[in-house]
Amino acid sequence: MNDWAPIAKEYDPLKAGSIDGTDEEPHDRAIWRAMLARYVPNKGVTGDPHLTLFVARLNLQTTEEKLKEVFSRYGDIRKIRLVRDLVTGFSKGYAFIEYKEERALLKAHRDANRLVIDQHEIFVDFELERTLKGWIPRRLGGGFGGKKESGQLRFGGRDRPFRKPINLPNMKNDFYGEGSAEKRNWSREGTRDWRTRDRDHERGREKRWPERERSGTWGESERERDSKEERSRGRERKDRDR
Repeated sequence: MNDWAPIAKEYDPLKAGSIDGTDEEPHDRAIWRAMLARYVPNKGVTGDPHLTLFVARLNLQTTEEKLKEVFSRYGDIRKIRLVRDLVTGFSKGYAFIEYKEERALLKAHRDANRLVIDQHEIFVDFELERTLKGWIPRRLGGGFGGKKESGQLRFGGRDRPFRKPINLPNMKNDFYGEGSAEKRNWSREGTRDWRTRDRDHERGREKRWPERERSGTWGESERERDSKEERSRGRERKDRDR
């Protein structure tokens, strides 16, 4: 629990597929694909990854000029790379923006997330392909985020961070004597106390038994004994009168 953090420090496809990073088995096929994938970042990409911003969920009609117009508000831009399909040349809906200063990068990361550009609410994060160890992109079953409809949600990123795990202690059933040693000793002592009381009670009954036999009042209440004594006294008075 001391090492827990809502944002992943190292990419693990199995953990990314878990809401709190504690899953032990993959729950969808895409995680299997990501675990088996061997992804090497694109070596043709240039620039400083620690000054690069990742921008996703763009309108397919958004151009580099529009991105420069919006993101230049936060600082000087060194380079914009809008990712396009190699065959058609159409935008894939995400881009990378490299700033000249870290201050501008942090400001854009803080303020530009969920900004609306061309009727689309965008998502902004730091570049992870070259900065996060073990990174697997979404197209190989990895990445962060995802849609609920697909059932392939990924956690540990800014868009959907990990939830803190709840570690419940193992509760044992004391009804069968599975509790702590202290509780077991207490229950044994209590049992001995009851047994001692039962033995004392039985001994007391054995002592009282012959006395009641001699008095002939076993099982009789005090009222019954008093009524018998009064009747016997009445008979004695009648005998004297005669």
